[in-house]
Amino acid sequence: MKNAEQVTFGGSGLDRAGEVRGDAQALAAMAADPTARAIVFWRGKPLMSTERPAGLIRLAMDHAVLRDAVSAPILLGREEGGPTFAVDVSAWTPADLDESSLGGFLDPSEQRHPALPDWMVFAELRRVMTWLSPRDAELAASGRAIFGWHDIHRFCARCGDKTEMTQGGWQRSCGSCGASHFPRTDPVVIMLITHENSVLVGRSPGWPKGMYSLLAGFVEPGETLEAAVRREVFEEAGVRVGEVGYLASQPWPFPASLMFGCWGHATTREITIDPTEIEDARWISREEMMEISQGHHPEVLPARKGAIAHFLIERWLQDTLD
Repeated sequence: MKNAEQVTFGGSGLDRAGEVRGDAQALAAMAADPTARAIVFWRGKPLMSTERPAGLIRLAMDHAVLRDAVSAPILLGREEGGPTFAVDVSAWTPADLDESSLGGFLDPSEQRHPALPDWMVFAELRRVMTWLSPRDAELAASGRAIFGWHDIHRFCARCGDKTEMTQGGWQRSCGSCGASHFPRTDPVVIMLITHENSVLVGRSPGWPKGMYSLLAGFVEPGETLEAAVRREVFEEAGVRVGEVGYLASQPWPFPASLMFGCWGHATTREITIDPTEIEDARWISREEMMEISQGHHPEVLPARKGAIAHFLIERWLQDTLD
């Protein structure tokens, strides 16, 4: 597919320095390197600048803010030869924290640390992802996803004992039974399903009013991407799909998915939704989708910028799906 790497979080060629993750001395030396920098997170929110062009803030490894770290820094890789780490400072609690403002679909709240200037804020990644450069987006997605994985894998899945972070943050090891646990990414198919001049879209319960997207679903064990596309579309919308192909992928760290953007040709058109899966589904013509993408439709909002659904729909409209 043309320009597939332009999808948000699509990768920036970061040197992830995987060869040093198992070398404790090398990791310590990298953390002590004067050129080393930290990408800082608070409850999954990256620290970034509100000044344009907006971007991730990189702090020195001895900065006072890092005293609130809840665990050892995680090696993300090298930038221009210098090491870059992710640090979670969720042990800090803002004095004016409003818990009810957190965790929304697009959390608008921003948190400011007293040891930092006001133009540095912790912001929800889904809200600011389109502001970031490809490198900043890759670092933010990697850091958020890996911290999310550590949060829910503190105990061994084999024996139940506590595990410890190892391999520069890219493994957890159990001292009791010797098991090693590695970060997991859930494969998800998201489908541009077309029938003649129309594309199939749907909405989930609880989404903001007017929000529709391409259908999507998790790939099951023992299932190919093609089979998952056909199964999910039929389960959710009752539409049969014939030929299926792959277009592009997107890491989606909310919390830990890899979105496989696919296309498929529908062989039936009648829609029968599964109300436990989706709230509505409809066929949208190319002309109507153009109206939607320009924000002029009375009922349907444009697909969210930064998400692979928006990327795929825009390229369908531009006829660049090759």
